[in-house]
Amino acid sequence: MRGFNSSTVVTHFVLVGFSSLGELQLLLFVLFLLLYLTILVANVTIMAVIRVSRTLHSPMYGFLFILSFSESCYTLVIIPQLLAHLLSATKTISFVACATQLFFFLGFACTNCFLIAVMGYDRYVAICHPLRYLLIMNRRLGLGLVSLSGVTGFFIALVATNLICDMPFCGPNRVNHYFCDMAPVIKLACTDTQVKELALFSLSILVIMVPFLLILISYGFIVNTILKIPSAEGKRKAFATCVSHLTVVFVHYGCASIIYLRPKSKSASDKDQLVAVSYTVVTPLLNPLVYSLRNQEVKSALRRVMTMPKATKMS
Repeated sequence: MRGFNSSTVVTHFVLVGFSSLGELQLLLFVLFLLLYLTILVANVTIMAVIRVSRTLHSPMYGFLFILSFSESCYTLVIIPQLLAHLLSATKTISFVACATQLFFFLGFACTNCFLIAVMGYDRYVAICHPLRYLLIMNRRLGLGLVSLSGVTGFFIALVATNLICDMPFCGPNRVNHYFCDMAPVIKLACTDTQVKELALFSLSILVIMVPFLLILISYGFIVNTILKIPSAEGKRKAFATCVSHLTVVFVHYGCASIIYLRPKSKSASDKDQLVAVSYTVVTPLLNPLVYSLRNQEVKSALRRVMTMPKATKMS
């Protein structure tokens, strides 16, 4: 990231977060701690099962492995600091730490958006071109799509973070949020932010709407192919492979759209914190649960791993 604007005099921010809840912060600490541990255990379990079970060594589950890893890193950027601030009287974060948190949060968030779109393309190839699936979705293409998702995601995060941190901040320094997100931080800039808000809004459209539209196009072809399957059982099995992914798609992009597809940061409100909880805590928890509870292959592999003798696991 470039050097920060020389006219910035703010050296730290105060993350107001849930300060107004008083003693209820202790209850929130316990709740968020339990949710965070569940997220980590669920994602690590998904990754371990995919790694150990040979039946899950396919491109689809390779993408799920990367998504689970990315989601774990995504929550690591936000939740540990939130937990610390819920127990602390001082809820400050340095300007540099705030910029760093913003960069990694946006980087993993953008990467996840692109990864979910890649998984949509994977479902399209698997259902519309089943005989050529392994030929098209080979290891080289899979690694290329994952790398492209990560590089593009963090490049956009770098651009967005520089746009924000290049603005002057001369006070006040109270961020009306529990982490450094774009809109609450922009509101504190002591300059006209309209041009940069428009640029950030354009980036949000690129990250949210473009992958979402590509997913819709993929599922248009998928539905058309499924309708041509003669047997009802065949249609049910084909659609069942898409249900988990579709659930994650609508929750993930729905929550992101509510917050980021708004042209002005002034439209942000206290209610945004509740929506933010959904995409920083609930969605990362939802992903592994949906893929483990609604996916028969994952559930079968999990049962096999749980009943596998220790000696076999070690080998």
